[in-house]
Amino acid sequence: MADHGVPEHPRLGSARVKTLAETSGVVARPPGEVFERLRRRLAGGAYPMRMEADRARGFLAVQGGWWYRGEYRVTADPAGARVEHRVVNAASWGRWGVPLANKFFVGFRKEVTAGFAGLLAELGTPE
Repeated sequence: MADHGVPEHPRLGSARVKTLAETSGVVARPPGEVFERLRRRLAGGAYPMRMEADRARGFLAVQGGWWYRGEYRVTADPAGARVEHRVVNAASWGRWGVPLANKFFVGFRKEVTAGFAGLLAELGTPE
């Protein structure tokens, strides 16, 4: 996974961030509904995070702590709404230490994928 710029985030601007995990899936619900449910779910998380939401672009991001940034895109799909999720290392200092502090991310992609599958199931369940 390549580094990429983050034009969505004003503090990072065109800074380079390292993608650590990516996954996607489809929820059999309308995109607008999925976006709003995802926004509410992320806002109620267990950790204090800064949130960005751009409904017009179907973009959500949460960022907290020293390095973590989770980005989500919700777009129309013939089967409902496609949800894409990416976790990036957005550290503005000490980027080299992030893998050390996180046991070199051993098993991280698997954990992200499993957690995301649960999130998709939750988003697809009628309220």
